[in-house]
Amino acid sequence: MGTTLTTIRLDDDLRGELDKRLAVAGISFNEYMTMAAEQLVVQNRIPFAILAPDRETPNDRTRRAMVLAEARDLGLISDEEPAFTDVDEMMVYLDNGGLGRRLI
Repeated sequence: MGTTLTTIRLDDDLRGELDKRLAVAGISFNEYMTMAAEQLVVQNRIPFAILAPDRETPNDRTRRAMVLAEARDLGLISDEEPAFTDVDEMMVYLDNGGLGRRLI
């Protein structure tokens, strides 16, 4: 059976961590990729669980926004963001580059 040269790109840090863990298991990166490919064909599915981050836990950006919103609600920092009662009022504000109401 012939072989095909395949190239993949990985983040340097990811590749380093992968190589360390594979070395402990006594297999090379190439052997690991071959085993994973063979198992995908045999099982007709990805041969391992794909874990996603917990969707209930906010990421860093969301967590910072939540802390900022709570600090504003508690009056710990000033809230100088504009508030609008309807979409038209907001559009006027945006049309003027955030400078206030349109003067007619």
